[in-house]
Amino acid sequence: MKAIHNNSLTSLTGILVGHYTDDRRPTGCTVVLCPKGAVAGVDVRGAAPGTRETDALSPSNTVQEVHGVVLTGGSAYGLDAAGGVMRWLEERGHGLQVGPAIVPIVPAAVIFDLWVDDFSNGQIKNGTSPRIRPDAQAGYLACEAASNEPVAQGNVGAGAGATVGKLNGPACAMKGGVGSASLCVNGVTVAALVVCNALGDVIDPQTGQLLAGARISGDSRQLLDVRQAQLNGHGVTNPIGGSNTTIGIVATDAVLTKPQAHRLAQVAHDGLARSIRPVHTPMDGDTLFALGTSTSGQTADMMLLSTLAAEVTAMAVVNAVSAAKDLRFGQGWWPAMG
Repeated sequence: MKAIHNNSLTSLTGILVGHYTDDRRPTGCTVVLCPKGAVAGVDVRGAAPGTRETDALSPSNTVQEVHGVVLTGGSAYGLDAAGGVMRWLEERGHGLQVGPAIVPIVPAAVIFDLWVDDFSNGQIKNGTSPRIRPDAQAGYLACEAASNEPVAQGNVGAGAGATVGKLNGPACAMKGGVGSASLCVNGVTVAALVVCNALGDVIDPQTGQLLAGARISGDSRQLLDVRQAQLNGHGVTNPIGGSNTTIGIVATDAVLTKPQAHRLAQVAHDGLARSIRPVHTPMDGDTLFALGTSTSGQTADMMLLSTLAAEVTAMAVVNAVSAAKDLRFGQGWWPAMG
């Protein structure tokens, strides 16, 4: 197993990635385009998801391929970004032919970043910044920026307002972001792109090192270590239901059936479990999509693909916090691990 030169999702032929980052407040969207279509699956493990078109990806349902996936900030409002992606694809003739119409299939998932900028002294304020969130135009502009260049990571796109480690209250969180990784074994590539906005801490599964998460106080960089704190009886402080999630995509150039894509999305969650603790909580909306582009021409070896899917997903989570930069905005401060 070796990392390949473009160690990101765009190492896969036929995959394009573009970010839109809003310059008014920390939010944005990230678009993954597969204009020629890719077999897709999805698995939702968190109890507070915000999604679109996930039912279409059920192995028992008719639609076989998608033409793009949107990962976005803005909570449920951010799902509007998918409309702009549909428009961009339709203008270029990409989508499902339905009689005289072309209908691009564009699933989406969101993170909650609406409180970033409106946080002071541990309290959410009723300001105007939550009204700034990705919309259809943001999705369209992310498509315009899409390319097969290595994916930009950290405080960009859907990761612009992502934070991690909120079990000691959002004021004690750290900066999350977008991360990506790719591995190639026996001529088959598996890659992942993750937006990490988790309630829990992020750890390096290779070393067990705690990388980013809940801090002991809002003016300190010292980490609390949520797992140990919970074992010692420490409770959740000022929880905001549905305000956390890790969303992402795992993709391969192997030939997948729709049930196999569904299975790949399921096992990719093992990578979240290795790198985030706790994960899949009642306050997270953890959702992973899987794509199969078939461009390698190789039949899926699901044992190998399952191992690689979990591995690259964990790597992408680690890269998300490793690439993040400190964020100071309004009254808030969310330091990065560096």
